Amino acid sequence: MKRFCGRVLRKIYNIMERILTLLWFKMNMEDLARYAFIAFVFIAVVMGFYVGYMAYTNDPAYANYNAYVTLIMLILGITIGLVSITSKEVMPFLIATIALIVASSADVWAPLIRIHELLYLWASAILQYIVAFAAPAAVINAVKAVFAMAEEK
Repeated sequence: MKRFCGRVLRKIYNIMERILTLLWFKMNMEDLARYAFIAFVFIAVVMGFYVGYMAYTNDPAYANYNAYVTLIMLILGITIGLVSITSKEVMPFLIATIALIVASSADVWAPLIRIHELLYLWASAILQYIVAFAAPAAVINAVKAVFAMAEEK
């Protein structure tokens, strides 16, 4: 009887250990996704300053850097779109992305040229990279939302 109870307790312990490990992993993945989103926005801001300054100084490598940073932001946006946005966050995220895209297409930073051209280039590049990061994530989540609506009917 003692041996049987020992095995049962060992199995219960192993099951509890697995459950706690899975919960710990899930919490860390959610935190990791949140920190990744903040890090990607930070990367967009830093690279916006860098590439904006390159545009200001007429650096010949500007076009290449702009293309590569945009590609990196697109890949990071796809990653966030697939991994971190929950069903509760989809609608606010899509609305925020629409606002970013409208602001980007409206060239809201144009008056900054009158103050200093570098301010305009920085603001435009930062917004461009944030949009390049948010747009793929928004497309992925919009498609997920459409599929979810289609499954409900």
